Amino acid sequence: MLWFWRQKTPTKPHNATLTQMHGYNKQNKISQTTSQSTDNKAFRKGIITFQMINKDEMSTALAAADKPIMVESAAHLQAAIECWLQAEVIGIDTEFVRERTYRADLGLVQLSDGQQVLLVDPLKTGPLHTIAPLFEQTSITKILHAPPEDLEVLLFTTGTCPRPLFDTQTACAMLGQSLQMGYHKTVEWLLGIAIDKGETRSNWLKRPLRTAQLHYAALDVCLLPLMQRELRERLQKLERLHWLEEDCERLLRKAKTPTDPVRSWQRIRGNHRLDGISLAILQALAFWREQQAEKRNLARGFVVKDTALLNIARAQPATSEQLSRLDVMHPRALDRIGKAILTIVDQVLQSGKQVSSPVSLSTAQRKLLSDMRSVVIRRAEQLSIDPALLASKRELESLILTTETAGIPERFLGWRKNIISDELLAMKAQRS
Repeated sequence: MLWFWRQKTPTKPHNATLTQMHGYNKQNKISQTTSQSTDNKAFRKGIITFQMINKDEMSTALAAADKPIMVESAAHLQAAIECWLQAEVIGIDTEFVRERTYRADLGLVQLSDGQQVLLVDPLKTGPLHTIAPLFEQTSITKILHAPPEDLEVLLFTTGTCPRPLFDTQTACAMLGQSLQMGYHKTVEWLLGIAIDKGETRSNWLKRPLRTAQLHYAALDVCLLPLMQRELRERLQKLERLHWLEEDCERLLRKAKTPTDPVRSWQRIRGNHRLDGISLAILQALAFWREQQAEKRNLARGFVVKDTALLNIARAQPATSEQLSRLDVMHPRALDRIGKAILTIVDQVLQSGKQVSSPVSLSTAQRKLLSDMRSVVIRRAEQLSIDPALLASKRELESLILTTETAGIPERFLGWRKNIISDELLAMKAQRS
């Protein structure tokens, strides 16, 4: 059948340009550093070498992107998934549109074992729960690059998340690259291939999809198995593979944990300028907006903008006229949701409820934050990794503000504990 996935005979070399890029020199050495073992010292001096990328396998993967297999029926999808349950690794990517909607509208799911590429069209196959057994097959490693948004859309459309997970973006960060390095830059750094980015802003919901779109989508996934193998080898040599496994499990837990709509007001900038009553109103309005956005599948800003919620919470209007004079929304929107907004404002005022302002850092805590960031930067330099991989500024603020009863934030447990967390916690204890 057309979708059988094992392809043994390499194709002839692909015409993509194979160029040596920064970070991957002629001897196939990399120069990241660490201070953890004898091997790591050799790595710091540039002595450790890595297996040459298999050009035949790379050509096979790129050739698969030239002729992706379209999956456009439920029957074809079922047969393909049953066949691929015997794979060892599967690269996964999605294409979606999320401009005016609360949830991402899925336009395409790409799957590849490095020898073939499947492009699953959910607009034609119907529901994607058929893919769930593949995602849940623990003997198959699922490879994604920067997966949080992909995990969100896949959880909603298939009912599950792919695991075990291998995040190539985080893996690269553990080898000295930026934590935010995109897929195309990763391919350049790791494989020495420059691939086209021309369809990044495409409309993935418009049919028929153009040939250029299909090729772009296939290129986004066909190289992932080869990349995973190379990254896994490098991480193993540095004894950092368990770092990635821990972080990938954390990503999956976060993806499966629903956001609390009661706390949605906390993401609205400027909330710290409101008093307790106004914050209670903002909390209630933001909760209502979250429910409306999800129900109507509208982006939050298309229900009511953040600035409008802030102004309403501050002004506390009691009548339609007062609400209208705030000039924070279109008259048609006022007619549609104005009554609901006024009811919420009145209910909060009648209850007498107040909400405490978000806790901010004191002068002493800001000094501690600065010192902690210096420690993180120093430690990251010793390990030749992006400081953000150890702890971001926001994560350090969370650590400082966390009480003893709340426990240590999960981010600072696991492999980070001995490397950085214990030192940060000692600094916090000394200054408390």
